[in-house]
Amino acid sequence: MTNLSHPAPRFSMADAEKLGEQLFNVTGTAAPLDGERDRNYRLQTGTGAGWILKVVNSTEPRVESEFQAAILSHLASYSPELTVPSLKKSLTGDFLASVVAPSGETHAVRMVSWLHGTPLAEVPRTFELMRSLGQSFGDIDRALQGFIHPGAVRDLDWDLRHAARSRSRLHFIKDPARRAILERFIDRFEHSVQPRLARLRTQVIHNDGNDWNILVDPRNPQKVSGIIDFGDAVHTILIAEVAITCAYSILDMEDPVGAAAALTAGFHEKYPLQPQELDVLFNLIAMRLVTSVTLSALRCGQTEDNPYLAISEAPAWRLLERMDRMNPRLATAILRKACGFDAIEGAGAVRRWMGENSKSFADIVHPSAATMNKAIAPFADASHVMTIASAEQRPAEAARWWNEFSAGHKVPLGIGPWGEARTIYTDTAFESRFIEGQRRIIHVGVDLLMPAGTPLYTPVAGVVRSVEVEGDPLGYGGLIMLEHSPEACPPFLTLWGHMAHEALARLKPGDRLEAGALVGYMGTDAENGGWIPHVHFQMSTDTGLQASEFIGVGERAYLEVWADVFPDPSALAGIPPETYSQDGRSKAEIVAKRKELLLPNLSISYSDPIKFVRGDGVWLIDNFGRAYLDCFNNVCHLGHSHPDVVQALSQQAARLNTNTRYLHDNIVEYAERLTATLPTGLAVASFGCSGSEANSLMLRMARNHTGRNDAIVLDWAYHGTTQELIDLSPYKYKRKAGKGRAEHVFEAVVPDAYRAAADWPFEELGKRFAESVADQIEIMRKQGRAPAFFLAESIPSVAGQLFFPENYLKEVYAMVRAEGGLCLADEV
Repeated sequence: MTNLSHPAPRFSMADAEKLGEQLFNVTGTAAPLDGERDRNYRLQTGTGAGWILKVVNSTEPRVESEFQAAILSHLASYSPELTVPSLKKSLTGDFLASVVAPSGETHAVRMVSWLHGTPLAEVPRTFELMRSLGQSFGDIDRALQGFIHPGAVRDLDWDLRHAARSRSRLHFIKDPARRAILERFIDRFEHSVQPRLARLRTQVIHNDGNDWNILVDPRNPQKVSGIIDFGDAVHTILIAEVAITCAYSILDMEDPVGAAAALTAGFHEKYPLQPQELDVLFNLIAMRLVTSVTLSALRCGQTEDNPYLAISEAPAWRLLERMDRMNPRLATAILRKACGFDAIEGAGAVRRWMGENSKSFADIVHPSAATMNKAIAPFADASHVMTIASAEQRPAEAARWWNEFSAGHKVPLGIGPWGEARTIYTDTAFESRFIEGQRRIIHVGVDLLMPAGTPLYTPVAGVVRSVEVEGDPLGYGGLIMLEHSPEACPPFLTLWGHMAHEALARLKPGDRLEAGALVGYMGTDAENGGWIPHVHFQMSTDTGLQASEFIGVGERAYLEVWADVFPDPSALAGIPPETYSQDGRSKAEIVAKRKELLLPNLSISYSDPIKFVRGDGVWLIDNFGRAYLDCFNNVCHLGHSHPDVVQALSQQAARLNTNTRYLHDNIVEYAERLTATLPTGLAVASFGCSGSEANSLMLRMARNHTGRNDAIVLDWAYHGTTQELIDLSPYKYKRKAGKGRAEHVFEAVVPDAYRAAADWPFEELGKRFAESVADQIEIMRKQGRAPAFFLAESIPSVAGQLFFPENYLKEVYAMVRAEGGLCLADEV
């Protein structure tokens, strides 16, 4: 390697012009160019062509000069389209020539084409330009994949694998605060990065993508036109190329990590990176800067004045100071997401697990958050009295408004949504550490507003990671963190902020809490950071975070990243998605349209009608996300939206929808499967499209078989919408606007065991209720009539979801059959 204390070759502009003509047959006017170790000149010819003449430092081994020439030769043969200089052969036909200086030292000399463009250091930088830069280096490194040369294997301080050598140069940094910054980066490198290096891909890379070696197209300032100076090329870890280029390109940018993410994404488009490479990228960017400033400090007293050596030192220090304030785990998440990976490994799996298992979670509050009437707290409204009072640390005033609203609207639960933009966070603590001049305003947890002292329970089993108190104004106050490791799900964390301090004495790290166990209580404003009583409930897929590293609000620009790192925990808290947004018409609009467009006999339940938008198992969810236990809305024995039923329906609808007059396998296969479940004697099936259709067909069959018309039904029964079924439904004919019981209908008492006579023995309830049917048969007999059938729902629904007493149907069926009637079961 070159001796950095050895001065650059002493050749004048006139010398350069002579060398160009004598060695390469190029006549031109020389102009000096900056260089760290070598002497560089631009030769401008009379034809307009431009060349760079490089006189190499005499201490550079010949093999390294040959290596650099071999790289350019290889790239030219791989693709002439690559934005790199092309070599010019000397008069001897070689890419390298030699010259002896007056001092007697021999120097290698080479000539490459001049690339037109403006140095990146002199142009405004945008994310689009950063992506183009990443693409350019991705193209180059993909072309260098598999290339090797003896000169590539060399020991360079600029090789990021050796970045820890910077520790030996720390004593040259006079400022203790700055030295401490470098020590933190070096410590992290040695602890978290060095052990991983052996598992990363290696190859030859450019290794010096500083902003003076990158040229931008002046006609298209969003596109890189050239990459120059392969003097530091080396065989090392591939990801170092991205790290080095980022380190120089993002200097003094408002959003340096965002710029690095754009550059990395561009590289990834051309030469896909691996997740384990991205996991060390942020720290490698920092270590390139650490290497730069420590080498600059070292050389300060070892070389003559050379501004090139310290050209990026001040911006490098500014960036190092900013990066020192950033959380490297969150920065890494940004870089991973930019390349299409989960921001945190397994984040997608955690979200999928939540969606698939939401029905199994224990309630976080009692009663369940899903079943409570809810309203969105007004934190998103900057002008709202509650928001202003909260921001100005007047929690009692904020609580007074909320309590009045809650009582007046019968809303026991307030919700602060995930992803909500809030202007309430005005303290300097909420200034972004990633984007200069911006605040973190996007809420990345869920707030539940209830009175202080409300108990909170863990929805899934977990282990206590920490219990602490954050004392800053508008901070978390009482703070509890749990770690959860459900089966078939990557582990994740939950954070419970603004809690009562009693947990400090009750919980300790390592305690296991089963699902549904008490976590703690909502704190008062004296212990929750000065807020209206509520819990800030947040989760993280990054189990490496400490409680103090959770950000409760994040930058809008990185919302997709925060969705991976801090997913919306609403499902975990039992809050339906309808809580946050209402689609379609209002209830009043629907009522008005029903009156205009629908028959008036289609009644609406409740004085304040409910708009249901979704069914889920035994629950119906209204348009405000409140869940109602469905004990009325038809009988769904598999639950609403059963996935197997939905899948079967959608698959068949997508393939064929016709009727029974054509042949198809499904109709006989379904009939076989259905009749196999029935008692002996029930072996023939017919299919209809509705319950009313099925029941009407059943009546026709019964009347045809018996030759009779008279029916026995149960009080409060409901069997369908056709006129003949309404005639058999006391629920319809006995109510307002009903026409009363028809002459052929005989009505027995509904066997409601809960309302049985107090003196009836429990074991005789079935027989006692059956006597009502016997009474109706006796009435028929006296009139010279006999039942065609007895019709009953197997579980009377409208009558109250009743289960018949034991032996009731056995007794009734025997009576009816003894009279020659049929027994019909309405099980629709």
